Amino acid sequence: MDASGAQEYDRMQELKAFDETKAGVKGLIDSGLQKIPKIFVRPADELEEELNHKRAQIEVPVIDMGGLDKVDQHKQIVEEVRIASETWGFFQVVNHGIPLNVLDEMLDGILKFNEQDVEEKKKYYTRDNTRRVIFNSNYDLFSSRNASWRDTLTLSFSDPHQNDSKELPALCRKSAVEYSKHVEELGNILLALLSEALGLEPEHLRNMGCAEGHRLTTHYYPECPEPELTLGTAKHSDPGFFTILLQNQINGLQIFFQNQLVDVQPIHGALVINIGDLLQLVSNGKFRSNKHRVVANHLGPRISVACFFSGPINKDKVFYGPIKELISEENPPVYKEVLLQDYIMKFVTAGLDENFLLNYCKA
Repeated sequence: MDASGAQEYDRMQELKAFDETKAGVKGLIDSGLQKIPKIFVRPADELEEELNHKRAQIEVPVIDMGGLDKVDQHKQIVEEVRIASETWGFFQVVNHGIPLNVLDEMLDGILKFNEQDVEEKKKYYTRDNTRRVIFNSNYDLFSSRNASWRDTLTLSFSDPHQNDSKELPALCRKSAVEYSKHVEELGNILLALLSEALGLEPEHLRNMGCAEGHRLTTHYYPECPEPELTLGTAKHSDPGFFTILLQNQINGLQIFFQNQLVDVQPIHGALVINIGDLLQLVSNGKFRSNKHRVVANHLGPRISVACFFSGPINKDKVFYGPIKELISEENPPVYKEVLLQDYIMKFVTAGLDENFLLNYCKA
């Protein structure tokens, strides 16, 4: 075996050894680790490129949703959503209707799950994507260029009758069910605003199934002894229609905007909304799905809860293409129609750092 082959073999062994602990990145920290293992170190070309990234001291738009039921304020909110979705692909919302205690209890439940006895967590550790509850570290551990510094608990709410399920971990069951109900309602409100921002009827995107089923992907980012060498989450765009993100008060989320990096500053009680690839596709490029990442940090843990709205992914023969009302001779289709299940499978089987799905969808 040549030198490169031996190196690749060693890497695979190290990946398997890490995965088989079922303790995740937190297990490494708990062991007293002072230097990060090689599987987490970014490639040299990426680390060199990092030196060239420009930092922008600007803020992601913050939209106040209070007064949504008043005609003038409703129009103003729709306009703010339109501008943010066409330019940034990201915005934060305040006065969104989800009580502060529901947000805080959701974050606290995820903290408690990750910081409980490791033997309890191991019961949920799996790489079987069909499970309702999935705990692991790096869904793309064996396909990405390097591992990222995070552990993840995913809770699926694709079936509306699952809300009272005892399958959910006890430490975050109550808070997850409560948050899920609220975030589903907010998702439908946001879909109506996004529809109006496209010049469509408020129910248009909802009638397309964009709000059918959602999942909570919760990330636990422990403190990192060498944060400059790795990332919490690699650069990517979200594959679904849109994402609602809850985060605690530790910085980490960065957006690539106009060839610059912008930090998304946490606001207590606010939620981060970002446009996904499918919404860029069905809007025929009018809305923007922007690339983003999470940096590692000396401070921790950073906790986030991403609610992904990706459509009816468990149904057969669901196709999405540019909305016909947005197509004309002056605005021909930019993207082709895609089969939802094929589209999602491409995301699941590739490394997160390789996932630029819209390239595959070009007309």
